[in-house]
Amino acid sequence: MRTPFIAFICVYLVMTFGLPVTSGAQESSKPMTLKECMEYAISNSTKMRIQQASSSDARIARRDAILQAFTPSLNTGTNAYYNFGRSIDPQTNTYFTQTSFHNGYSLSAGIDLFDGFSAVNNLKISKTGLAISESQERQVEADICLAVMEAYYNVVYYKRLVGIYEEQIGTAEMALRKAEKQEELGQKGHADVVQMRSELADRQYDLTNMRNSYKDQLMTLGDLMFWPPEEELVIDTDVRSFAPAQDDTIEESIVSYALENNPQVLIAEGTMLNAKRTLNTTKWQLIPSLSVYGGWGTTYYTYAGSQTASFRDQLKNNGGQYVQMSMSIPIWGRMQKQSRIAKQRNALAKATAEYDQKRRDVESEVRRAVQDRDGSEAAYEQARYKSEIQEEAYNLNLKKMEQGLISPLELQTATNNYLKSKADEMNSQFKYLIKDAVVKYYSGIEYVNQ
Repeated sequence: MRTPFIAFICVYLVMTFGLPVTSGAQESSKPMTLKECMEYAISNSTKMRIQQASSSDARIARRDAILQAFTPSLNTGTNAYYNFGRSIDPQTNTYFTQTSFHNGYSLSAGIDLFDGFSAVNNLKISKTGLAISESQERQVEADICLAVMEAYYNVVYYKRLVGIYEEQIGTAEMALRKAEKQEELGQKGHADVVQMRSELADRQYDLTNMRNSYKDQLMTLGDLMFWPPEEELVIDTDVRSFAPAQDDTIEESIVSYALENNPQVLIAEGTMLNAKRTLNTTKWQLIPSLSVYGGWGTTYYTYAGSQTASFRDQLKNNGGQYVQMSMSIPIWGRMQKQSRIAKQRNALAKATAEYDQKRRDVESEVRRAVQDRDGSEAAYEQARYKSEIQEEAYNLNLKKMEQGLISPLELQTATNNYLKSKADEMNSQFKYLIKDAVVKYYSGIEYVNQ
């Protein structure tokens, strides 16, 4: 009765709310593509959450800078106290010694007319700070995607190796059974059978290592994705096929685009601009600042035996307004402002050097990425050709072994060469795919959109 009831609830939810109802087991058993793994990692990474919180702080700083630059400060207050000593009656201007009660209210507003362009510079600094935070968020996303991509291809690499070794073990087992029968018939020597058993044991040992490496890389991928440990992670091992790089992606154009749009360069450039604005703000603090204030205030008082007016009348009659303009002229601050200027000048020099270094680093990374991609493309072509030759040689030696034309040791050598060539081919393919993705990223295509 439980299963039909659950099915009824699922159908009801779909029909009523249009909600897709899927179980956790179905979701976990569905193979995830590389794009889906990246998206899952981005949405669950603690690094992204931390950076998003930093971006939220930058937005708050931007809002505060706007309010500081264009809005006045507004304050209101009240006070109440009893006076137990000698006091002056505000109404008769005579002394009295009775306990009196006093109550006051005030409302004031003020704005800086000139503060050494501090508010304007803070507005610019906050705008650049927000852009820096957004660039940092893009950089964290790119780092996560690249790490997930490398781990993903490692999983696919070992998964395919496991399949190749399983196939080799099946072939070795069939050859061993045939050799044992030939030994019974006197067609093969015992030494050949022992050699083939040794070869089978080596392949089984290698398969165990490949399976352990596969599980280790799968765990690494799950950690990068923040995949729930209690759920099975299944990935789609059908990666995109090899496609030669297009000749229209000129290296110089990629370098120019990266120097203008790469998050690392933008972060360094924004840091340099803010250091320059902070230095200018500090310099302007050496000149006078001008502010204007205005306000309203009123009081109420009473004491035993007095003929004071009512609370309402006193608030009205005792009220007063004021307008104040103040100028602050710095004369001697124990060289603190001069020290801040010197420190800000050093900070600007440091930020400028870091900006120049980051541009050089990004340019080198782009040129190295293009070179590595082209080199990986050529290496893959050679590895694929070598793999085809070794596979053909292995199949020929396998037939010769069945016909008794070669020894098991010669077949073992051919098998090892074949396995190594297949591993080299896959390694070259995945290395090329990663390098090609890096070049596309520097060209302006995000990893998750490739």
